[in-house]
Amino acid sequence: MARVSPSQSGVFQTESDQRVERFTESVSFDRRLYAVDISGSIAHAQMLADVGVLTPDEASQIETTLLAIKAEIDAGEFEFQQALEDVHMNIEKQLVDRLGDVGRKLHTGRSRNDQIATDTRLWVREAIDAIDARLKNLQVAFVGRCDADAETVLPAYTHLQRAQPVLAPHYWLAYVEKLARDRARLADCRRRVNICSLGTAALAGTTLPIDRHNVALKLGFTDVARNSLDVSSDRDYLLEFAFCLTLIAEHLSTWADEWVLWSTVEFNFIKLPQQFCTGSSIMPQKINPDVCELVRGKTARVIGNLQSLLVLVKGLPLAYNRDLQEDKEPLFDSFDTVSACLELAAPIVAGAELKVDSIRSRLDRGFLDATTLMEHLIKLGTPQRTAHHQIGALVKQAMEQNCRLADLPLETYQALNSSLDESVYEVLGVDKAVAAFQSYGSTAPSEVKKQVSYWKEQLNLD
Repeated sequence: MARVSPSQSGVFQTESDQRVERFTESVSFDRRLYAVDISGSIAHAQMLADVGVLTPDEASQIETTLLAIKAEIDAGEFEFQQALEDVHMNIEKQLVDRLGDVGRKLHTGRSRNDQIATDTRLWVREAIDAIDARLKNLQVAFVGRCDADAETVLPAYTHLQRAQPVLAPHYWLAYVEKLARDRARLADCRRRVNICSLGTAALAGTTLPIDRHNVALKLGFTDVARNSLDVSSDRDYLLEFAFCLTLIAEHLSTWADEWVLWSTVEFNFIKLPQQFCTGSSIMPQKINPDVCELVRGKTARVIGNLQSLLVLVKGLPLAYNRDLQEDKEPLFDSFDTVSACLELAAPIVAGAELKVDSIRSRLDRGFLDATTLMEHLIKLGTPQRTAHHQIGALVKQAMEQNCRLADLPLETYQALNSSLDESVYEVLGVDKAVAAFQSYGSTAPSEVKKQVSYWKEQLNLD
């Protein structure tokens, strides 16, 4: 972040080249930190008054003036100046212009290094809470589909080949689980974010009698950073948040890609809400899933941002280096991108319609009941590898005859395995195959019902 300009420091004999000012400025993007910067400054001023470095009146003047500056920024009436480089100097300059020497006392016992570390921690903490709320909204959208889709059976895939039948709610809850892990990662990340950096100054601390725990309490931090040298260089919490955002984007991309496929004529599984689709400039019939495609596409920039941040901090010597100014833009972009994707994903999920008749008409294709039939043989005492081979041979016959497994006569089954009788037909067909499941966490109707109830309770939907 910015250092004082040559005109503010007695060691310089010349002013900065204007090209340097343009090259080093960050106020064009770090101005969005203004609210947390002011909150941190107010807490710092209050602490300085508590320990006797400022008088109560001086701290009050600083707080009142900072709140007035914040109100002006909120209203769009504050003019940020590139020459002042960053958000911190822009605010401090206004404070000094209005309060004179009282304003100059605010920076006592702190540095730009611990100030920006504190600001970004406060901002990331708020950003985590905002993303968590949107993740929960998306979970609610998926769970909200479960009752209406309770009877619908979907083909589940491996290698994009039909594998086994599952209930639609089981499918929806798979994404709820992914989002739950995303939320858990954010909560864990938040613990490491919620550490107070303020008061470690440039890198070694300060000789002034400040009270860092006082500041931490005022700002809602749960702990205080223990090593002043580490604070100046630490951006672990920022990279960790960027990673969490990247994994969220990956999950959203998987969902979006799947629904793009499902919305094609070839799959014909789902109808997306038209208010989240677009048309073609030349083909009048087109209803394109552009939002889902962009959710998938924007994941690339979130991944790129994480890589930029990882490379940025690679090999930086302790403690602060100006390179760290470059962490803001990828951080902000990842947050903005994932937040926007989540905002759109929830109404798309809630408003989409499964094309039940189309799905049902082709459920008998792909031998989705083959694995259930194999396990039926296992229950009758056939070793798994033997049963696997035998059912594979049956599938081969059914393919040659262009029929379902359920259409093969009993004689065919008994010729392959004499232990089979009429009960074999009790596990054939997708509905019977789904009903045959029984393991915990499976797509068994009773298990899915438990899963839905669990998530309704977790999300306070009952």
